[in-house]
Amino acid sequence: MHDPRLDALAQLLVTHSTRLQPGEKILIETFDIPEDMVIALIRAARQAGAVPLVSYKRNRIQRELIQAGQEQAMQLVGECETYRMERVDAYVGLRGSRNIAELSDVPAAAMELYERLWLQPVHFQVRVPGTKWVVLRWPSPSMAQQAKMSSDAFEDFYFDVCTLDYAKMAEAQKPLKALLEQTDQVHITGPDTDLRFSIENIPAIPCSGEHNIPDGECFTAPVRDSVEGEIRFNTPTLYRGTPFDNIHLRFDQGRIVAASASDTAALNAILDADEGARYIGEFAIGFNPHITAPMLDILFDEKIAGSFHFTPGQAYEVADNGNRSAVHWDMVMIQTPEYGGGEIYFDGKLVRKDGLFALPELLNLNPDNLK
Repeated sequence: MHDPRLDALAQLLVTHSTRLQPGEKILIETFDIPEDMVIALIRAARQAGAVPLVSYKRNRIQRELIQAGQEQAMQLVGECETYRMERVDAYVGLRGSRNIAELSDVPAAAMELYERLWLQPVHFQVRVPGTKWVVLRWPSPSMAQQAKMSSDAFEDFYFDVCTLDYAKMAEAQKPLKALLEQTDQVHITGPDTDLRFSIENIPAIPCSGEHNIPDGECFTAPVRDSVEGEIRFNTPTLYRGTPFDNIHLRFDQGRIVAASASDTAALNAILDADEGARYIGEFAIGFNPHITAPMLDILFDEKIAGSFHFTPGQAYEVADNGNRSAVHWDMVMIQTPEYGGGEIYFDGKLVRKDGLFALPELLNLNPDNLK
């Protein structure tokens, strides 16, 4: 039996996220996604008068291509996919996963080649700055396990989160964008956390379903050499298929000078990938009202209500501090009381305490007002 929620999600992606126009070309790239969802997207794109292209991938096959570490193969695939990406107007990436650790045993050298020759040129150099793009995960049994929910409960949660009233969220974000763009100094406190940095003259980008589904964040970037202090992230994270917990970073003049975690050696190996990996490329505040706990999936975890994330590596060109890296690793800290609380100050003024916005103009971003 056909699930009408697939059609509703496809329409959201086509009309709200990518704003497809007649004659535009859209690349639909999928990993382990049910055919019915891909077909719903193709039909929605055609209904909008657009031209759909499909790349139907499998994570196990992707792993096999990457793990051999063949530089010539990586470069060829990167060139071919760059050619294709340069010729489309929009991109939808639907990413399912039967096994979140599928890439965990890929050698570090092979992953570095993949990121430098394939991922970086196709996605960070072409897709992000040059297309109308949106990326989302697809519900799976492994995601339900990560969220500690039954499959049926997680599927209901997924569609609630993904089909939120993003137009309402977009309106509520306007004062936060304005405030961020008027701010110089940011001060963040919390358990084992005392962090200071400047965001002066760097744009703030509100996100309400245009690029990520689920969504609910506003991001900018610190001035590259301004970050000082320390932070201990209280949210587990996954990078290159390897889980990390209890990440602690210490900064001096913007650079990560000390880093420890549940796997300190692996953490530092990633941060040593290139010079930019030890500098921060993004600072973002999360506020999706339906997402309240981590599930080891960054597209959900970075939107947790009452959270923020701080990102070693590549900066986005739309909020650019000049940092360049093959790494872009969103690390999340939750500041609700259940996770130890915390405060965010802009130019000495309390903006958010224990996960709730304190300024009158920002109250509409609190969970009770966004649902």
